[in-house]
Order: sequence, then C-alpha cells, then structure tokens
Amino acid sequence: MKLLDCTLRDGGYYTNWDFDEALVAEYAAAMEALPIDYVEVGYRSMAMKGYLGEYFYCPEYVLKRLKSLMPNKKLVIILNEKDIRSSHIDEGLLDPCKPYVTMVRMAIDPKNMVRAIELAKTVKAAGFEVAFNVMYMSNWKLDPSFLDALVGVDDVIDYFYMVDSYGGVLPQDVKDTIALVRSKTNVPIGFHGHDNLEMALINTITAKEAGCEILDATITGMGRGAGNLKTELLLTYLESAENMPIAYNELSNVVSEFEEMRKHYQWGTSLPYMFSGAKSLPQKQVMEWVGMNRYPLGSIINALNNKKQEVADNLKLTTLKKETKYSKAIILGGGKTAKEHKTAVKKFFEESGQDACLIHAGTRQVTEYLDIDCDQYYGLVGFESEKLLKQIGDFSKVTQVCVYPPFPRKMGTTIPDSIIKVSKELERITFTDLDTESPMAIATQIAIDLGVTHLYYIGFDGYDLSLNQNQFVMARENQIILDDIMNMEGVQIEFLTPTKYKNVNVSSIYSLI
Repeated sequence: MKLLDCTLRDGGYYTNWDFDEALVAEYAAAMEALPIDYVEVGYRSMAMKGYLGEYFYCPEYVLKRLKSLMPNKKLVIILNEKDIRSSHIDEGLLDPCKPYVTMVRMAIDPKNMVRAIELAKTVKAAGFEVAFNVMYMSNWKLDPSFLDALVGVDDVIDYFYMVDSYGGVLPQDVKDTIALVRSKTNVPIGFHGHDNLEMALINTITAKEAGCEILDATITGMGRGAGNLKTELLLTYLESAENMPIAYNELSNVVSEFEEMRKHYQWGTSLPYMFSGAKSLPQKQVMEWVGMNRYPLGSIINALNNKKQEVADNLKLTTLKKETKYSKAIILGGGKTAKEHKTAVKKFFEESGQDACLIHAGTRQVTEYLDIDCDQYYGLVGFESEKLLKQIGDFSKVTQVCVYPPFPRKMGTTIPDSIIKVSKELERITFTDLDTESPMAIATQIAIDLGVTHLYYIGFDGYDLSLNQNQFVMARENQIILDDIMNMEGVQIEFLTPTKYKNVNVSSIYSLI
C-alpha cells in the first residue's frame, strides 16, 4: 500500500498555484520524514489564459529545487487530459520533468477514456509511470461502459484512481466501484477522496481494506472546494491501526503552517459543499459562490438544486425606467480609495448639481456617502439588501433607489419588505455577455439605462492576485466586465482613482474639481 500527498497540486486551487518558498521547504522536510511514497507537486501544462502560478506549470527549476529538498521521494506531476494531446508530449512538454519526476498522473473525464489511453501510451513511452485520475466516481454506476476501454492496457497504466469528485460517495459505493473496476482490469487501484460529507477517512479506509493499493491525502485537507482527506488524519489512523512509525514533530510543524493559511483561505466543508456532495454537483461553482460572499447559503443551495425561491427574495419588480436623466455618473466600488477620496467625490457632486448621480456597486462604502447631496442608486445582489439595512438603519427615511439584476435572478435575491417600495430591477444586461450578477455589471447597466455618457469609476482598486483564490475569481470576473465596458461606444469611461485593473483609462478625480 502506497501513500501519495498532493497538497501543492490540489491546494493550488486556493493560492492560484503560488506558495511561499519557505513554506514549501517546510512541507518538503515533512514529506522526507514521513512515510509518504509519492509527492504530487503540481500541474504541467501548455500556456493557459490568465495568470496561473509556478506550481501549475512546474518549470524545470521548480522541479529541480523540489527534488533537492525531497531526494528520497518519488515526485509526481499531473496533466489535465482535456488540455493535453500526444503531440504536446512529442513537442517536449515533459522533457524537463525526466530527471526529477517519477510518475505522471492524468485527470480524466470518463467520456474521454479512449483518448486518454492514447495519451497515456505516449507518456509511458517517454519513460514515466502513468496513473489515471478518473473523475466523477459517484456517477460511474449509471454508465460504466467507459471501463471497457481498459481491457488490454494493463501494461500502459500503473495506477487507476477512483476520484470522488463530488465528495458524495459512501463506503458501500467504494466497495461496489472497486469490484466494478476490478472486473475490467488488473491495474492497481487508487482512491482520491473529497471531504464534502466528511466521509473521506472512512471511504479511504474502506478502499484500503477492499484492495486499493495507493491512497491520496493533503496536509490539513487543503484542496479544491471542500478539500480532501487530511494527511495528518490518515497517518494518525495508520499509526494507531498498523503501528506505522510517524515523525510527529515534523508533521506537527507543517500542519501548523498550513493551519495558519487555512485561517485566510478557509478551505473545508460547509453546508453548500455538503449539499453538492450529496447531490453529486460540481464544486467549482460552489467554491466561487461561497468565496465571493455575495449570496446567502440558502440561495446557493436553491441554485444548486435548480429551484427558484418561493418567497419575496425572487419576486418580479418594476423595471428601472430607461431615460436620459444624467450625463455623468460616478460608480463607486468597495476599495479603500472610495473612502480615501470621498471629500473630492463630494466636491465633484457639489459642482455637477443635478446632472450627475452616484451609483454604488455593492454596499461597502454606503455609510461614507449618506450625507452627500445627490441622487444615489444601489446596485445590489444576493443578500446585500440586508447589509444595506444594517448600515443605514431606518431605510424609510431615505429615497435612494435599490436596483437588482434582471428577473428571474438565478441565485435568488433577498429583498426585505421595508425597501420593496424603492426597489427596481434591470430589464437586462446589454453591454456584456458574461453570465454574472456582479455589482459592477449591475451598477454599469444602471448608468447606461439612465442615459449617462460620462462614466467615472472610483474604488475599484483591484486585487493582489497572489493572495487569495476568491479574490482572483472576483478580479478575473471584474476584468472581463471592464474589457466589455471599455468597448462600449458613445460613452466616455475613466477611472479616477488608482487601480490594478488592466486596459482602462486612468485619470484623477482632482482634475475634475
């Protein structure tokens, strides 16, 4: 029985595959001291759109450094089969890996099994051990025909992994699926368990007892969505059940380091992840919805269950009237510059009079601008209405307009009774095709519908993409929206405070007052 730790690869979904070098050295020291056979250090990939860190591409210098830190471990990289073809291997994608990497794993959608086997043959011929990570294990019983392709390829594949992609299988499912796979191939079987239902440990123990020969885990369970079986939990079990010697000093040191990271990224299961696991629903969307802190948990679960909420949080509102009402608008984001330059913004409105309006993209800076003498609009999604009420207090005393995404709102939107009378909804989003309920998109569409020809953005500071995967998701969403905004015709668009977003026109609020 072999153990594989894939913390750096699977944990990269939270850090965008960038890790502090000192942390990696601490991790490598622990791997060297622990009874781990294989260490999966990241992806190997062709160039992809957008920023992805060094452990997504694993350049040669990274592999060389890791091998020097873990000389006694077998290093592993993984390929996304959907993005890689045999021609990429022939062109040298894996050549830098040969001195350092023992095994190449392939993440595979079952429907692509035949194509994956052809890629595996090329990888095997290049001199690597080959492992299949076959996803969506909980759905295999519905259509196991893809397993027929495994007949006759025992000499190509070294390990066949069952991947519980949704984190929803139970121990009997594990036993049944192992029997199903074993009826088609003699390739050693592995198990990669996700922890949505907190079943990763018992499922892994069941897999081991049923004959699996290689098992996955990650330090503190760090991994996509709800995460994985915790390496420290598996090792503690094996020490107790099988007297496996464990270097607890080294283990505790690295666990402490990753626990500090978890306080920031907050991986682990939650109610939406539990629901997605139980229903075999994708974790990627859940991870984005939870990370954005844009929607209440109930709305996320309803969206996952493809149900529209039956209460006032998804009612049909009066559509915001399209009219030429203002020539200028400031769209206010939640960044710190919106607060730092509020005096200048207020001066702008003093000089602009009734020809300008203030549109809030979300609620973060609302209280800073309650005393400003101008028409204001609040672009709201999810449960931001509740945040707004907490900040303003008695909403009946103000006349600002709350504007929501077009009906029906896919996630459901909380609209308290006390603000329905000042609530409108957009007819549709016209300037971007991005399927989103982004506050920035809502605020921009409000300006378009009100006839604004000079659009000014303040408080969209951008994100340091190396800090937080959730911030990365939001930054990527905003950048796509901004690219579409900059392509609008007949509208002057400027950012009036510093921003990290690209391809935008930047000037200064102070040049306008």
